Amino acid sequence: MKVFARTRALIDLDSTTGRESPVSDYLFTHLRELATQRNGQLQRMPAGDDRDNILLTFGDPVVTLSTHMDTVPPFFASRETETHIYGRGACDAKGIIAAMIDAAETLLGEQIRNFALLFVVGEERDSAGARAAAQSPRGSRYLINGEPTENRLALGSKGALRYELMAGGKLAHSAYPELGHSAIHALLETLHDIREVPLPTDPILGPATLNVGTISGGRAPNVVADEARAEIMFRTVGDPTSIRELVTRLAAGRVEAREVHYSKAVHLKSLDGLATTVVAFATDIPVFDGSWGEPFLLGPGSIHVAHTATEHIAKKDLLDAVNIYAQMVRQLLASGAAS
Repeated sequence: MKVFARTRALIDLDSTTGRESPVSDYLFTHLRELATQRNGQLQRMPAGDDRDNILLTFGDPVVTLSTHMDTVPPFFASRETETHIYGRGACDAKGIIAAMIDAAETLLGEQIRNFALLFVVGEERDSAGARAAAQSPRGSRYLINGEPTENRLALGSKGALRYELMAGGKLAHSAYPELGHSAIHALLETLHDIREVPLPTDPILGPATLNVGTISGGRAPNVVADEARAEIMFRTVGDPTSIRELVTRLAAGRVEAREVHYSKAVHLKSLDGLATTVVAFATDIPVFDGSWGEPFLLGPGSIHVAHTATEHIAKKDLLDAVNIYAQMVRQLLASGAAS
């Protein structure tokens, strides 16, 4: 099956965030034939130094199929069994890229046009690709964003609010801690207090959550630490004002809190004939901010194995996704024509 071979070929190219060029180069080369045969327009869309989105349009796009080319570290190559494909990006989101391309070929074989494929960089870190694409819309009225939702249409997704916390201290010999001030202690106390405060909830998205993702600092076991750092991420479910106020209040006088990323929580619509779900992860959808049309969120694979050492995707899910994406485009094209 072509979708399986494409998935493995994409997995075997290391495109850890910031180093997406092997995949963008591959897609630009391998989509050129499809563009030529079907009178499509293929282009690179710069999103940073040596970082290009890939856009392929057929006619005037009413519907755009989009997902991301980058992956989280560490890279590991593909392997497959009779039922599954394994490797970094198998479900997040290289299998999705392959399924979208196969869906495009299916539609073109039916003489259906006026849709686009948009593959972006940077979703796993800063959404640089979606940010660049949002500045150059092509008139699309609907955006089908691909993330692993087990082929169910997401009715909503949580937002993301990320901070860096930085603490300063005073060096001293650990035998005489009263002569110094521990940055690590100040950081740990602040983190403890932030974690103790209840977070907002939403009737559809559920509770906001907090993850302490990284923590580092200090010089040696016998030295009072003069510096310490942590990265924390909230998964938001609505207006982040209360969380921002919480961090500011509890950090005051103890650590410096710097907000480094925010994407809002979103509520999404359903589509006839598709099973639905709600997801806790953030996506590029808030960054697109409607510039490529009304968003829908769906993709094969499970988020529970994304980012893990055993990331994988079921071959059946890939095949189902090809059909689902093609059907969504047909429905949305019909809806756009009717309206």
